[in-house]
Amino acid sequence: MQESSLIDGMTRAGIRPVRLAIVMVAAAAVWLAVPVPEELAPEGWQLLVIFMGTIASVIVGALPIFVAAVGALVLAALTSTLTPAQVFAGFSDSLILLIVVAFLIARAVAKSGLGDRVAYMIIARLGRTTMGLGYAMVATDLLIAPAIPSNTARSGVLFPIVHALAIGAGSRPDEATRRRAGAYLMMVSMAGLSLSSTLWLTGMSANPIGAGIAADFGVEVTFGSWVLAASVPALLAFALMPYLLHRVFGPDVVETPEAPAEARRRLAEMGPMSAHERIMAGVFLGVVVAWSLASWLGLNYAVIAFAGLFVLMIFGVLSVRDLHEEGGTLVVWMWFAILYTLSRQLDELGVMAYLGDHISHATRGLSWPVAYVILLVSYVLLHYLFVSQTAHLVAVFPVYMAVGVAAGVPPSLLALMLLFATNFFSCITPQGSSGNVIFVGSGYLEQTEIYRYGGMVTLVNLLIFGVIGTAWILLVI
Repeated sequence: MQESSLIDGMTRAGIRPVRLAIVMVAAAAVWLAVPVPEELAPEGWQLLVIFMGTIASVIVGALPIFVAAVGALVLAALTSTLTPAQVFAGFSDSLILLIVVAFLIARAVAKSGLGDRVAYMIIARLGRTTMGLGYAMVATDLLIAPAIPSNTARSGVLFPIVHALAIGAGSRPDEATRRRAGAYLMMVSMAGLSLSSTLWLTGMSANPIGAGIAADFGVEVTFGSWVLAASVPALLAFALMPYLLHRVFGPDVVETPEAPAEARRRLAEMGPMSAHERIMAGVFLGVVVAWSLASWLGLNYAVIAFAGLFVLMIFGVLSVRDLHEEGGTLVVWMWFAILYTLSRQLDELGVMAYLGDHISHATRGLSWPVAYVILLVSYVLLHYLFVSQTAHLVAVFPVYMAVGVAAGVPPSLLALMLLFATNFFSCITPQGSSGNVIFVGSGYLEQTEIYRYGGMVTLVNLLIFGVIGTAWILLVI
């Protein structure tokens, strides 16, 4: 009886003992039976096994992502694969802290009432269908992306509005109502981030870095040439993605003809903006403007977010008690910081270079179109091992460029397509981009859903860019 009760308790906590046992046995077999490759240090091979086992346990639903990440941290430390300093390095990274503060600012938007007001204004104009709301959010992201070169910062701009739209549609992060509208809106917003970052050279902080690396191979990437090459596939994906997700991951509520009238009634009830709403609007606008000017002013995104948080707390829009209630923020901060650290250590231990070298060997002697397809597909699949898009680009992009150019792939085509892929594969996993994390932590999406539908979004993006995008680039560049 006690054993049955224990298993029931584990199941309620999201732990599947049988699935977990299978993953652990498989990982242990690889750890013990497969010899360490000569090109790798033992620590690199061990960390790869730990990381892959962690991801596998989440994909098959054996563990929640937080539990899996904590287990990976403990295992990496106890086996001396990483030192304690290496294991905990990610917790102080400014990117991780930016995510935490973005969560808190999102709470302030909701608490002040500004989120409800903005949501009702959008619903009053576009709220006859849930899909219309999805298109509205993706279009908003596409329009603001050139001015905010951080998809993490943009997620902090978009999430409060998306969350308020979900609540306004009667959808809360619980099993009974999350699929009413919230799950779809969160998923389509993540997909939108993958496209907005792809369309603009300034849409993601790693894009200019990649353009600089491409120059070493004789490829000049300018703002204009980037937009021209990305425009047709990115806009086609934008036109398709909200509709496609609506069909395969659609909300329970599709048509809401009464919603605009109800939203206008709610706006009338709210009356004029309160003092806290005005303060929140001012801080929100100030943070967005500061983020858009950060590269010119030499400011750090996280510092800007902390400044906004400070103003909100000084004026009482957000209180210390509110911070105490944000337990979910701590959970997200911990699991993302852990996986981010492990991914970076895989690169520093030479694992990514090792995998890149083996892929390069596989392309030798092949025609350039075949080599091009292998490089593009493998570049996307490798992102299962990365938590940072920038780390992926810095570690793999130069290797793939060298291999592709040697195989005869047109350098401009390969450079642009790999740079686009660095963005359009961002929702392949929950941790595939720091911009995902605030949506993942909303409570509206299950981990397995993100792997399933995020993988689908990535596959569709890959097909659109790989087929139509390739033809378009060869035509115009």
